[in-house]
Amino acid sequence: MRAGAFVKLALLVFVVLLAVYAASQLLEFDLDSSIANLFVKSTSSDEHPTKPPRFKCGVSKPCPEGHYAFKMASGAASVVGPKICLEDSILMSGVKNNVGRGINIALVNGKTGQVIKTEYFDMWAGDVNTIIQFLKTIEDGTIVMMATFDDGATKLNDEARKLISDLGSTSISSLGFRDNWIFVGGKGIKTKSPFEQHIKNNAEANKYEGWPEVLEMEGCIPHKQE
Repeated sequence: MRAGAFVKLALLVFVVLLAVYAASQLLEFDLDSSIANLFVKSTSSDEHPTKPPRFKCGVSKPCPEGHYAFKMASGAASVVGPKICLEDSILMSGVKNNVGRGINIALVNGKTGQVIKTEYFDMWAGDVNTIIQFLKTIEDGTIVMMATFDDGATKLNDEARKLISDLGSTSISSLGFRDNWIFVGGKGIKTKSPFEQHIKNNAEANKYEGWPEVLEMEGCIPHKQE
């Protein structure tokens, strides 16, 4: 009896140990599988990251219907020219080789969004009368986008400043030597434009030696209504 009992006890212990081993192996397999699945999911996520949506001209949010998306930047010192983008089309930039020292201007049809003309006027060594005549030819309903590069103010006189003020600018009256300035206005505008930035040339605060930091601006311009 004692021998039989011992055999039964040994058999029971063996069965229990076998069950524990089987359970441990199963648990280890499940754990390994979970880790493996997690790794696969992580790898898959890394290989196909969710791309943030891109809007016209790289603006931070889409413009509502009936508006033109724009983004622009002033020049950087006397090295990098300004950049003007409208509806995902670069109107003026150093790459397009159509920018220069002074005030850079892009004219756009307010109804269609089509570019009418781009031009720049040297306000350091140029003739202020050239920009005055240009501004006088702008027709009602035209969107006017302006950005300075290097120096955009030295040659400006009261007449030129008044013409730009009539386009909706509030800062043009105080624009000084080597100030940075960007502006979007329009011919025939009834109020002052909300699209304008101006930073003064200040030797103590300038980011670049002799020039202030670059200005950037984006927004949505409403279409010209009939």
